[in-house]
Amino acid sequence: MMTDPIADLITRIRNAQMVGKATVSTPASRLRARLLDVLEGEGFIRGYTRTDYDGGKAEIEVELKYHEGRPVITSIDRVSKPGRRVYSAARDLDPICNGLGISIISTSRGLMSDTDARQANVGGEILCTVI
Repeated sequence: MMTDPIADLITRIRNAQMVGKATVSTPASRLRARLLDVLEGEGFIRGYTRTDYDGGKAEIEVELKYHEGRPVITSIDRVSKPGRRVYSAARDLDPICNGLGISIISTSRGLMSDTDARQANVGGEILCTVI
């Protein structure tokens, strides 16, 4: 059993980009899909596809994005961990790298970027930061 699926996804993306892979696969879950939706919406990945296999297993194939041979994601870090949860109110969400990066927030309205959370005036758990 995996104790932190978000950290697993982040590590898979980070490792695949370090070696220059075009795609990376990960076990499928709704939380991972919503996190990838935010990354795709903000332009950090090209997209993803879900593949269902026999026996109820599913997998997500993530298409990584590169610009002039360099990964678009320069840094992706987990903030809130199972041992230490980090929460923030909407007014306390600061821009990452003067707006060049994002924080992904788990709110009562679903997963969203920090700019969307500030506009919707909702806070929540800060899952990760992406630059």
